[in-house]
Formats: sequence, structure tokens, C-alpha cells
Amino acid sequence: MTAAISILALLAGAYLVAVLEGWVSMGRMSITGPLASGAAMLGRESFVPKRRDRVFFEVAPPLLLVSALLAAAVLPLSPGLIVADLATGALFVNAALAYVMVALLMAGWAPNGAYAMVGGFRFLGQLVAYSMLIVMPITAVAMRAESLVTTEVVESQAALPNAIYQPIGFVLFLLAGMAVCFLPPFDLPTAPGELAGGVEAEYTGWRLAVFRLARLVLVVTVAAAVSVFYLGGWLGPVFPPWAWSAAKTLAVAALMLLAGRHVPRLRETHVLEWGWKVGIPLALLNIFVVGVMILVVG
Repeated sequence: MTAAISILALLAGAYLVAVLEGWVSMGRMSITGPLASGAAMLGRESFVPKRRDRVFFEVAPPLLLVSALLAAAVLPLSPGLIVADLATGALFVNAALAYVMVALLMAGWAPNGAYAMVGGFRFLGQLVAYSMLIVMPITAVAMRAESLVTTEVVESQAALPNAIYQPIGFVLFLLAGMAVCFLPPFDLPTAPGELAGGVEAEYTGWRLAVFRLARLVLVVTVAAAVSVFYLGGWLGPVFPPWAWSAAKTLAVAALMLLAGRHVPRLRETHVLEWGWKVGIPLALLNIFVVGVMILVVG
């Protein structure tokens, strides 16, 4: 029952994110737009490249969706609403999101096309840049909570959310989350106008529908992770816990969609340079500051 509720919540969130994305990109909000687009994709014939890697080509879109669902499984919507309350839940989120890279590399390699392959390897370079910027902020979050259990991470923020307690970690994790979801300015794997779709260029019909649904669910999952780790998850007055979780998740998703739209797309070399030369030192500084605050303040 809990799993069914969580999946329905993710699908509802993905639909709302699709509406928001249409509004951000095209300047008009259409409640029925995503439904019409999805129906149109499902109604089209699904073409496949002649020289494709059959296994990778078929597995990549579902694997992207599964990785997002696995990461969401350890994120609580309310005190009693979580699919898997693992002892290492915070690290499990990072482990599940690693398969996003696997899925995009498969999607880039399988069609045997130049644009798709460039997009896939761009995401690999992007992963090298942001991967530590997911693990290291989570480390600081776990230090304060003295636990990797995601429900305990939420409860540790009853007095003060981590976004205020450790703002450096919050910003780094948010940027890394945008890179995971390959949102602008980190949309190197798809690069509309440059790679003609990149990793999704060779997908059509229901395969493309699954790929885009997976990306929307991924955005919701990452936004939920930001809410759990830094905004206190379900904590809040007056409204029921699930309402706070939903509101915070949608607010973060909207921020992720809006934040990079007015920034030029970053080259992969710049993403790597800033990730290693700026991001990792800041993440280490964040861990040090949080450690000192724990020792001094308690």
C-alpha cells in the first residue's frame, strides 16, 4: 500500500513538473499539455536504428526510470509513509542515482549515432564533476543527524533546517542535483540546438515517452531528496506532514527548473574544473564547519 501511494505521488509530481517545465520553456502554462504530448508520443511509431545495440537500446529508458524510483523509495513523505526505511538510506540515494549515469551511457552508446554518443560521454564527464558534490554534503547532513536513516535526518531538523545550518552544503547539493537531472545549464547530454537531442535523439514513440517520464520522475526524486536533507521534509505547522513534503518538493523542483534557464550552457571542461577546484574544497569546508559547530554548540 505504501509503495502504491509513493508511486502515485511520484507520478502526480512528475505531471506537475511537466506543466511547470512547459511554462518555463514556452512561457505559457497548459494543464493538459503534458497529457497531450504523452499521448502523441505513444501514438507514433517507434523507430529503431539499424545498427543498434539491442539490449542497451531497450534497457536504457526503463533503467533511468528504475534508478529514480529506487532513490525515491528511501525518501519519506510523512513519518509513517516511506517504502524502505533503510539504516543507510542517505547513502542509498547516492547509490541509486549512480545508475542514471549507466542509463545515459547506454542510451548514448546503443544507437551507434554520433550525437547520442557525444551526449552520453558528456554526461560521464559531468558525473566525474558532480559525484563528490552529492556524497560530501550528505556526509555533513549525516554528521548532524548522527544517522544515515532519512527519517532521522528529517527529525534532526526540528529546531533548524539544514539549509540554514549548512548553507554551503545546500547550494552544492542543489547544483549537483540539477546536474544529475541534466537540467540547464547542465543539459550537456541532450543539448537542444547543438546535439539535436543527444542521448534521446534516436528514441521515438513509447521509448521516448518512457525516457522523458523517467527524467521527470528523476527531477521529483532529486527535489524530494533536497527537501528531506535540507528543508526538514514533512516538518511544518498547521498542515498535514504529506502536504509540507509535497509543497517543499514542488518548490525545489520549480527552483531547479528556473535556476539555469538564464545561464549559458556550461562546457564539460568548465563543469569539471569548477567541480574539482571550487566545489570539492567548498564541500570539505562545509564538513569542517559542521563538525566544529557540532563540537561547540552540540
